[in-house]
Amino acid sequence: MTKRKQDLQIPAEESDLLSITPLGAGQEVGRSCIMLEYKGKKIMLDCGIHPGLNGMDALPFVDIVDTDEIDLLLVSHFHLDHCGALPWFLLKTSFKGRCFMTHATKAIYRWLVSDYIKVSNISTEHMLYTESDLEASMDRIETINFHEEKEVGGIKFWAYNAGHVLGAAMFMIEISGVKILYTGDFSRQEDRHLMAAEIPSVKPDILITEATYGTHIHEKREEREARFTTLVHEIVNRGGRCLIPVFALGRAQELLLILDEYWSLHPELHDIPIYYASSLAKKCMAVYQTYINAMNENIKRQIAVKNPFVFTHISNLKGIDQFDDIGPCVVMASPGMMQSGLSRELFESWCTDAKNGVIIAGYCVEGTLAKTILSEPEEIVTLNGQKLRLNMSVAYISFSAHTDYQQTSDFIRQLKPPHIVLVHGEQNEMSRLKSALQREYEGDPENDIKIYNPRNTESVELYFRGEKIAKVMGSLAVEPPKAGEKLSGILVKREFNYHIVSAKDLSKYTNLSISSVIQQQHIPFTGSFAILRSMLQHIASPLVPVEMKKLIAFDAIDITLNKKSVTIQWVANPVNDMFADCIVSTILESETINPRIVPANVHMKMDRMHFKECVIEMLQDMFGEECVPKIFKGDKLHVTVDNKKANIDLLQLEVKCKEDATLQQVVQTAIIRLYDALTPTSTYLKLPATENSEEAVKIS
Repeated sequence: MTKRKQDLQIPAEESDLLSITPLGAGQEVGRSCIMLEYKGKKIMLDCGIHPGLNGMDALPFVDIVDTDEIDLLLVSHFHLDHCGALPWFLLKTSFKGRCFMTHATKAIYRWLVSDYIKVSNISTEHMLYTESDLEASMDRIETINFHEEKEVGGIKFWAYNAGHVLGAAMFMIEISGVKILYTGDFSRQEDRHLMAAEIPSVKPDILITEATYGTHIHEKREEREARFTTLVHEIVNRGGRCLIPVFALGRAQELLLILDEYWSLHPELHDIPIYYASSLAKKCMAVYQTYINAMNENIKRQIAVKNPFVFTHISNLKGIDQFDDIGPCVVMASPGMMQSGLSRELFESWCTDAKNGVIIAGYCVEGTLAKTILSEPEEIVTLNGQKLRLNMSVAYISFSAHTDYQQTSDFIRQLKPPHIVLVHGEQNEMSRLKSALQREYEGDPENDIKIYNPRNTESVELYFRGEKIAKVMGSLAVEPPKAGEKLSGILVKREFNYHIVSAKDLSKYTNLSISSVIQQQHIPFTGSFAILRSMLQHIASPLVPVEMKKLIAFDAIDITLNKKSVTIQWVANPVNDMFADCIVSTILESETINPRIVPANVHMKMDRMHFKECVIEMLQDMFGEECVPKIFKGDKLHVTVDNKKANIDLLQLEVKCKEDATLQQVVQTAIIRLYDALTPTSTYLKLPATENSEEAVKIS
């Protein structure tokens, strides 16, 4: 079920499409670099170089991605085909995300890449980075412990022991509930110093795994070691030099442990030197001696007696200038594929002598000298272009800690992932592994496993639609709604987690806060405030008087009469906005009513004289008869309290008292309440013909 990205109509952040794109290690071994993209998150897995290529040609195809959009970079281990491009990527691209690897990987990465810079046989202008770039990259790298869960922008991830080399990790990545396991290079077989790769306790939805050895089955460790030591013994016995190309760290330490033990058991070999030839030999040993606790139980038991990495029969050799080539010896020299450096120099020096021998002890990438000599050509071409006869013996004994078919098959059977993506394998080997796994699960309805082997830059596209579950938090969880009541709150999405919280709890669980928007509207108005007030009484209950010319409608809308306008003000929300629209409509309608015209069908309920009498009686009760004159003309009244006079306009229902605002407010409120009590549902539609007229009408 595939679909082109541009055809999707779903917004990117809500997309159910998960894409996996090899930018390196797609149907090849070298420059491992896998891109994951899901729910708008982008993760890069490893950033290596191709051992058989130089300069920019050795880089992964990072030009097809926007490096500034990558959220996270995870590095599985320190081999150059997995981390060799890292200084360039961290310092010379627009990458702004975070980079993680294990503690041991970071320590060894520093020295291994430094060695690569020194032995690279290319001009300075073609170098991807310098020693100072490498130093600067260390500050960009963060570390993670095995089984420690971390989260970056909603991406959860943790590491399992991969068993391949010291510090090698498999990463489990979880995005919005979908789990992806990236094995990097891994081995399920324990050797002399490393434990076997773990079986993750969490089942992944997608497994991205190496396919280096395809369907090959490794020989047993004991048999392989015996064949190796026997061959080394034979070469030195015939008076030859034994060259073992290795990388400075990794398999070199395994072979050193084997040879040191073998020499200890064979006194006749004690006069034949073994050299560990690397400019970083001492530093490498210091790192391995530091991370003893990251190794297997065999090493931990030995350390109680003696540090196994303090060798008895092995000497460090920094360079060829320190080497006294006078007879039989064993030299382990870097780099492992003899593209340059000390291993290449020694090979060119020794290859014409039939007494000498070279043992290739690890996986060889196409295009390297190590791979070339396995076919035993008659001649080889030196770095300066000279042709030399290849007379020395060539043997291949794989100590490469990659899984074989049996280990890979068992690993998959224990995890049973629905989707498997094969990377890090030559095209033919990968195709054979894919076919073998498909045959293994053919006709198995319980395990419908789909297997993919994409080329570089070719995406595997899968769709995952997970359930969205919202957790009720805070006061809503403490006091849930009763049966039959609806849960009301704010739905908060933080990355891929959903929570429902009360508005008052928003600041506790998020960085958000609640604010209010105050709306204000001015409407031109020259009509009668009394008429407006009466009309509002019909629609805006409760209508509460606040001041002489100010009301509150619906317990939400402030209405204030100005000289030639009415101002309404409210806190914006959908309900209040609707109330405000209703009040605006009423204001506009009230202004169209002519108070001088009485419709023919008006029903009289109360005249103004009665209202005036009630007002007088009320004021006498409130302030005493002596404060209220007994005779008034028209609609004008007044009351005097403590020599302060409050003037009352019954027509406009307005009270004015310049000397005492409190008295003004008390009288104003009393008159309005009396008016409401006498006319609860009425509206003024007609006023007297003259201001002094004693007649007034109110109608339903």
